[in-house]
Amino acid sequence: MGVCPDNGVYIIQGEVNLVVTAMRRNSRWTSHNHQDEEQDPLLNNFSKLKDLLNIIAELKELAPNEFLSPFLEVIKSEDTTGPITGLALTSINKFLSYSLIDPHCETAAAAIENIADAVTHARFVGTDPSSDEVVLMKILHVLRTLLLTPAGAMLTNESVCEIMQSCFRICFEMRLSELLRKSAEHTLMDMVQLLFSRLPQFKEDLKMRTGGMDPSRSSKHRKRSPKSKHKKSNTQQPAEPPAAHPGQSSAELAYPPAPEEASRGSPLPPDSLALTSPTDEEHGVRFTPDQMGKEGAAPLIPYGLPCVRELFRFLVSLTSPVDRHNTDVMVHMGLSLLTVALEAGADNISAYSSLLALVKDDMLKNLLFLLQSERLSLFAAAMRVCFLLFESMRGHLKLQLEMYLNKLQEIIVSDSPRISYEQREIALESIVQLLRIPGLITELYLNYDCDLYCTNLFEDLMKLLSKNAFPVSGLFSTHLLSLDALLAVIDSIEQHCHHRVDSKETDEKNGETESKEAPAPKTAPAAARNIAKIRPNRMKVTASIPSEEELAAIKYKKKLYQTGTEQFNQKPSKGVSFLQEHELLSTPLDAEEVVEFIKGNPKLDKKQIGEYISNKKNNKVLEAYQKSFVFDDTRVDEALRMYLETFRLPGEAPVISYILEHFADHWHKTNGEPFANADAAFTLAYAVIMLNVDQHNTNAKKQNIPMTVHEFKKNLTKVNGGEDFEQEMLDEMYQAVKSDEIVMPAEQTGIVKENYMWKVLIRRGAGSGGSFIHAPTGALDRELFSLVWGPTVAALSFVFDKSLEETIIQKAVTGFRKCAMISAHYDINDVFDNLVISLCKFTTLLSSVEFGNNSKAQLSARTVFNLAQSHGHILREGWKNILDCMLQLYRAKLLPEVLVKVEDFLDPSGKVSLIREDVSQNQRSDSGVLSSFYSYFVTETPQQRGPSPEEQEAIRKSQRCLQDCHVERLITESKFLIEESLLELAKALIAASNPDLHDNGGCGGISCYDDADVFFLELLIKVVLQNRDRINNFWQSIRDHFYDLAVNATEHTFLLERTVVGLLRLAIRLLRREEISSQVLASLRILLMIKPTLLHSVGRHVAYALHELLRTNAANIHSADDWYTLFTLLEVVGAGTNPPPMLQQATSMVSLSDTGAQSDSELTACSGSSEAGDRGYNSDGELYAHDPAAIAGKHVATEGKGHVVEAKPLPASHGSWMLVYSTNKTDGEQRGNQFSIVLNEELKHHDSKSLIKCCETLAFLVRDAAHVTPHNFESCVHAIRVFVEASINGAHLKCQQQKAQATNEQQPSGRKARKLKKAEENKMKKSKSSPSHLQHIHESDDERENDDYHSISIQLLDLMHTLHTRAASIFSSWAEEEKCRLEGKESFYLDTEGQQEAVKISAEASTLWVKCWCPLLQGIARLCCDARRNVRSQALTYLQRALLVHDLQTLSAVEWENCFNKVLFPLLSNLLESINPQDPTGIEETRMRASTLLCKVFLQHLSPLLSLSTFTALWLTILEFMDKFMHVDKSDLLCEAIPESLKNMLLVMHTAGILSTSAGERSQLWKLTWDRIDTFLPNLRREVFKPHEEPKRPTMTREPSAEAPEAAAEQLQQEQQHLQQQQQQYHHLREQYKQLQQLQLQQQMKKRQKSAEGHSPERSPPDSPPQQQQQQQPCILHPPLPSSTVGSSQVIGTMPILLNPDIMQGTAIPIISPQLFDSNPPPLPGLQMYQISADS
Repeated sequence: MGVCPDNGVYIIQGEVNLVVTAMRRNSRWTSHNHQDEEQDPLLNNFSKLKDLLNIIAELKELAPNEFLSPFLEVIKSEDTTGPITGLALTSINKFLSYSLIDPHCETAAAAIENIADAVTHARFVGTDPSSDEVVLMKILHVLRTLLLTPAGAMLTNESVCEIMQSCFRICFEMRLSELLRKSAEHTLMDMVQLLFSRLPQFKEDLKMRTGGMDPSRSSKHRKRSPKSKHKKSNTQQPAEPPAAHPGQSSAELAYPPAPEEASRGSPLPPDSLALTSPTDEEHGVRFTPDQMGKEGAAPLIPYGLPCVRELFRFLVSLTSPVDRHNTDVMVHMGLSLLTVALEAGADNISAYSSLLALVKDDMLKNLLFLLQSERLSLFAAAMRVCFLLFESMRGHLKLQLEMYLNKLQEIIVSDSPRISYEQREIALESIVQLLRIPGLITELYLNYDCDLYCTNLFEDLMKLLSKNAFPVSGLFSTHLLSLDALLAVIDSIEQHCHHRVDSKETDEKNGETESKEAPAPKTAPAAARNIAKIRPNRMKVTASIPSEEELAAIKYKKKLYQTGTEQFNQKPSKGVSFLQEHELLSTPLDAEEVVEFIKGNPKLDKKQIGEYISNKKNNKVLEAYQKSFVFDDTRVDEALRMYLETFRLPGEAPVISYILEHFADHWHKTNGEPFANADAAFTLAYAVIMLNVDQHNTNAKKQNIPMTVHEFKKNLTKVNGGEDFEQEMLDEMYQAVKSDEIVMPAEQTGIVKENYMWKVLIRRGAGSGGSFIHAPTGALDRELFSLVWGPTVAALSFVFDKSLEETIIQKAVTGFRKCAMISAHYDINDVFDNLVISLCKFTTLLSSVEFGNNSKAQLSARTVFNLAQSHGHILREGWKNILDCMLQLYRAKLLPEVLVKVEDFLDPSGKVSLIREDVSQNQRSDSGVLSSFYSYFVTETPQQRGPSPEEQEAIRKSQRCLQDCHVERLITESKFLIEESLLELAKALIAASNPDLHDNGGCGGISCYDDADVFFLELLIKVVLQNRDRINNFWQSIRDHFYDLAVNATEHTFLLERTVVGLLRLAIRLLRREEISSQVLASLRILLMIKPTLLHSVGRHVAYALHELLRTNAANIHSADDWYTLFTLLEVVGAGTNPPPMLQQATSMVSLSDTGAQSDSELTACSGSSEAGDRGYNSDGELYAHDPAAIAGKHVATEGKGHVVEAKPLPASHGSWMLVYSTNKTDGEQRGNQFSIVLNEELKHHDSKSLIKCCETLAFLVRDAAHVTPHNFESCVHAIRVFVEASINGAHLKCQQQKAQATNEQQPSGRKARKLKKAEENKMKKSKSSPSHLQHIHESDDERENDDYHSISIQLLDLMHTLHTRAASIFSSWAEEEKCRLEGKESFYLDTEGQQEAVKISAEASTLWVKCWCPLLQGIARLCCDARRNVRSQALTYLQRALLVHDLQTLSAVEWENCFNKVLFPLLSNLLESINPQDPTGIEETRMRASTLLCKVFLQHLSPLLSLSTFTALWLTILEFMDKFMHVDKSDLLCEAIPESLKNMLLVMHTAGILSTSAGERSQLWKLTWDRIDTFLPNLRREVFKPHEEPKRPTMTREPSAEAPEAAAEQLQQEQQHLQQQQQQYHHLREQYKQLQQLQLQQQMKKRQKSAEGHSPERSPPDSPPQQQQQQQPCILHPPLPSSTVGSSQVIGTMPILLNPDIMQGTAIPIISPQLFDSNPPPLPGLQMYQISADS
């Protein structure tokens, strides 16, 4: 169909010849007479055409009608046969195809019209059916070509309708062949497609809209109302028709029916295509002439909207299943053509009100009726048409779409046998297709779930689909379709999420690109192309979409309305009151609001409405209700019918009269008062009611014969104000009521009710209830997902569980992934947790073999771990299931090595595997969602057969699957989790690794090892280390967990071992962070709270860990409390001391609030009868369990290291408390017995490796001056002395102690022995480094241990010497720094609690002596008593260097006296004992060197010592030791060396004049000296002082001189009294000391008893005895200095010297000087300090 060809003339000539030739062959024209041919009009026309064609040059010179008319005459002729007519039709078709008709020609329109008229009215003589059908086929071709050619656009509306009608007749003529009918159908499809695709070119004028009016207002439904009594101008003049569109004219046309010859008598439906006036039924549009041609003929107007509307109306009528004339074939064809029409012009139909009215009402009504059809083809076709309608015009079909979806839901869940399985499938497919429409799911939620009077369509649909997706007896297509529908929603939301993410990333990239100087111009478009594509909503988005808050308010309001509706249907007044209470109806009641509620709410009961408005109390509501009806120009019976449809009329006559009175009054007024008065209207209305009862009530018919129209009229005679009503009107009313009962449609069934419900729907849709909101794609996705995720996940889980097909399983997993992505995008934790829990259930891990053979389980594992890694930041409760799954993998040995190998301090590689060879058969019963597949490994011993090749392949599959899962990333990448998820992970790990929360029932009543606890504990440690930069957020819970695991342990298990190692690993890594270091160090005190035996069992781990900790983090420790903790730990694990008792917990709960502020002795005394008091433990309550207010500020004193134990709240804690040591102490406070070189520490078994490592740690600290601080100096010194005690005498003592312990232990027998043996078997395998193995040391290792202990002792000597020599310079530098800080006002350090603690540093000799020199000298002196000769020799050398060092020369006389009392005298006392009987020569040498050292020190510092008031006692004590050393073991060497030393001392003292008075006479000291020396060296005086050299001694009995006899006598008397007092005091004190020895012996027996019972004594001196015992325990004191004050008594300098009686017997009892103490001297073991005054 293009441009007219140049040879058009020849084409026409050829067609003329062809037709003429055919005609001449016909019998009619066989005469061949020229005259006959000229007389025949058909041939004559062709002859004339030939002549015209011969004289023209171009076809343009010839009008179209001139060459068309001969052919058209042949077509219209009744005398031609079918073949001739067919040839003429072929020629016409060719002319149209070759565009021989120029559309621009003036007569082209007439020519086209003539063609249409001729072809639609074709006549021919039939021969045989097949030949006739050929002609009919050609007619179809010509009509199709005519309409589809460009020239066809000039056809008129009437011609188009005739063309379509002709095609329909062929289609519906069942006598024709199917081929012809199908051809006609396809021709119609092409025509319909053309017409509806041209819709945008048509315009709708005002007249045209008349056809689109509400059918209820059309002439069929609008009954003639009686004329009003008062004539008004606006009712007299008919409205003038609006002007037609310019360029368009109208004509009143009517088509004659087609003759039977063409149609073969085939009837069209009664509603056939025709353009008629509005007075001829309800269809059509009236055309009025508005422009006439020149010769009076109306111009030919091209077809437009009228023919399209007529065609559309006819197609809609074909689909009516109610019309009995419509066969199934006709209905199917109507649906097919409607499908084509909607496919071509659905987007444009809604622009024309006349077409939209047909869609809203008749079309959808018919389609919804067809959903009840049992014919599957009709059902499917109707569904297809509905989809096209709602996809394109849902904005105008809100309520229709709701009814459509509700019907689909009814079909899906229906059990009716009339509904086939295929219909359910088609319904589900339609729902899936609808839900995939962009933006529709959001619109469903917005327009229905958030509409006050609509159902919760979206939510109910999701629930129904989820329920329908659950297979009951097998998985069928309906279940999968339901799942597809749910996934359609999920897919849509997921695409939107991806689009938002991609858009955000693109915007960020574009922003970065724009910030650069020269951005690439194609960056943004390229990025935009990478954004996830989503289909936009084809509908125009509504301008104002409610916000989320507004929608929430609407949904809340909707719930209230639903409740109010339910109550109204029970009792109207109750429902109204409810709505008033919730401010949905105003108070006082507004009648119009109530009417709006009644008429707008379709769920109200009609009967209750009638009762409510008929109540006279609600008179205003009734009046407002009446006014809401529009009765203009409506007959009384029709108005009454409309009125009574909305409520049920009560049965009582007075109530009926009351309602009808209001009705009649309102109707009478709205219709211009057509009757005499309102009473006449009331009478007529009441008569109609009675007529309706008479004609249709069954009971009334039985009693009376129904009244006739005459009787009806008679009853109404003269009631219209004395006149009769219009008789014609009464006839019409009678017939209407008789033929159509006035009923309550809502209470009817079948077609009556459906028609009424449809009418109500149309009426609601015309109001505000029909407004539809178009939402943009992706709006409100979060709200939609919150509604759909639950049903979807449930359906996915069920389908995944029941299906065996790979594609279905994969679809379910894809659904899980998409749900996870959406929940992660919107941070919806519950959804993600639910997904993880569901997937974990499907892993079905029973064994690695089964797992390897189960592809579904592998897919579940891959999915769950992938989701946890991708979206772990929103994982909360699901962590528990993830961890449970990891536990099963751990037990099956499928986890990667990074999760199984953990750090260890003892293993040479630094790593140790958690998987051990021999594992207890008693595994924890899993209470999680997974079954343990560890059983596969534990049930198969090495003696059993190995796995088969198939099983090995399955195991390899399991391993490959786990490699793909990358389980380790959950832990190693936990640093990327947000804080909430991280806390939940830590919480889950804490719960999983707590043995108290598990059932150990399989252990035979004995707490057995559970590998799960260790595994989860190690995971927890890894998580903490990965998140050490934010550990502050959950350190509190981590610390509490470690406390529970460590302190509550009752036996040595692998869990305890890993707990200790883990805590120390955390400390090493976390100490580098200043903000947490103090809390971490404080948490190390947990180790000191472990039961002593258990702590010693893990001592080697602790020792090696502390070495690493201090080596890497010593510079980060700034608190004395923290240093105290670390050194205490070193002492406990290295030397075997007991932890501080106040940090021990007891079995019985003893809280600090009960004990108050008490000393150790008081605590012991108060709880002496309890087990806790006996063991020296304190309960958990002291640390955590009790109210902090009860223990705040209360202190518990201990003498250990001069600290005071305080209960302080832990940082960031919630009511938790820990005992810490206060540093508020004075210089005078000392711990232990300071007058003995043996440290008062009871040492138990210790590990030699631990001791070596601890000594290395001490050496590292001491040798680096930067690590020795004022905060740790004293603790360091004490630790060295403890290690000295531990290493004394080497390994021999240790072995002796082990043997003694083994001897003391009673061997269990009988049942107890068997029970212990079973418990031992149930215990886990200890790691190779466990100290328990050290109890079985082989004898061949003794030598090596001896060497170790020897090196330890030498190392300790070197450390003490180093500290001793550096002490002065160190303290001087500290004092200088302190001075600078004071000047800079920075003299504060921060302690562990963040509080400022003043540090006062003094570099004076007295301070150095007390804090440094004295304890170090005591430690060196202690090693001088070692049983090993080399150690003793080395120690004596160091001691001599230390005592004679220059720095000590600054000490005062009192301090030198202390040196003798605390170092030298105790050393000599210990050397008097039998140290090593096997080495008498070495001991003899040591004693000789020690005595020589004593003399050297005494002589070197004789001058300051002479200033002491106690010099006499000091000198006599030296003499006492000389005596004992001479006689000990009858040593010849000492017998020679001691006199020589004494000679030197005596000569020096004699030379210095010490032994004589100022007058040169012998002093009292001379007499005391020689009295003592004479007892063991009687000849020494003669050797040292020859007779002529002896100073003259004053005699006790010399006579008084003449010069002063009285004075001499008085002096002699005083000296005698003084000596008597000394002797008395000496005997008295000796008796007291005997008592003291007995008391000490008793206490030692008690201590041994306690030790045997497993109790741990304190490091500090033992607790003081009760008060009554204290008054009976004496102690020997040196006389105080003149300036000293003891208590409240003043000391007098001339007090007699008190001698220590035990020195005479060789016992090293300390001699205590009161100058060392303040007003409260510390107690000694078993001694009470007595205060000696001048009155003593």
